[in-house]
Amino acid sequence: MATTNHISTKWLGNMAFESNNPSGLTLKIDASPEDGGDGAGLRPKALMLSGLAGCSGLDVASLIKKMKLEVDDFHIETIGSLTDEHPRYYDKVSIEYHFYGSNLNEAKLQRAVDLSLEKYCGVMEMFRRFAKMDIETVFHTR
Repeated sequence: MATTNHISTKWLGNMAFESNNPSGLTLKIDASPEDGGDGAGLRPKALMLSGLAGCSGLDVASLIKKMKLEVDDFHIETIGSLTDEHPRYYDKVSIEYHFYGSNLNEAKLQRAVDLSLEKYCGVMEMFRRFAKMDIETVFHTR
């Protein structure tokens, strides 16, 4: 049986919405003032980039734990370029994985990133269907 996610999104008035998540948490979505909103919530397209980074980040964090790697800090920079024509969508996305630590095992960390990209992250697979992906891993030794 296929796994499904059911999300309920409620209009709050003007350009604002509240959307739930299977975790039981909610988030507010709103348009920018230039687009008629109040700017009091997250933007839908930007949420897609957060979902991409979060999906891959969860994979990498899990693999860091399983591989017993020493990492002091880790963050992901995700930059999406939108098309000029409507409907505007991300046609190019750059992702940078940044690892910090004094004893980084670069080969194993790169393997963790590669496993996320190639095997585990379903959001990455969805993005590949419509965007050119540029991936970089950066190691910061302290």
